[in-house]
Amino acid sequence: MKLNLIARACAVALTLSIASMPAFAKLAAGAPAPDFSAPAALAGKTFTFALADALKKGPVVVYFYPKAFTKGCTIEANLFAEATEQFAALGSTVIGVSADGMEVLKEFSTGPCGSKFAVASDEDRKIIKAYDAALLVKPDMADRVSYVITPDNKVLYAYDSLNPDQHVTNTLAAIKAWKQNATK
Repeated sequence: MKLNLIARACAVALTLSIASMPAFAKLAAGAPAPDFSAPAALAGKTFTFALADALKKGPVVVYFYPKAFTKGCTIEANLFAEATEQFAALGSTVIGVSADGMEVLKEFSTGPCGSKFAVASDEDRKIIKAYDAALLVKPDMADRVSYVITPDNKVLYAYDSLNPDQHVTNTLAAIKAWKQNATK
């Protein structure tokens, strides 16, 4: 009985340590960004988001998140919504991607996203797989990974952390640095 409790405690500790470790985005800077189109919602209205079309306007932040309306995903969506004008001033587009269905995303786009940016549905997880953004401990969900894709369809920057706090700050900084270098 005592050995069984110790084994369970070890299993829980291992699971928690794996879940709290930062995962590592596998698409490195300079890698080609996989093109995709997906059903999306913005301000509760559905449309098809196409990465190629968005890249014609400037850099795109493709951020993956595990599940709409969960605590961390709501915080992250709120932060991206608050920074939408800063991204727009840099000529950038933001798109959130999860395995959630469209009905959920229509609500999420008006709630935590504040009708400021689109969220795309990847129910078949093809985009998540292409971007190596599956959650290690639950591969049917996206991990919290943010990519900055430049108009030449290359990964400029990747940030991978389950903590939602730095995704906006880091992706904004990457775009600002890219803009500064592009004007030199």
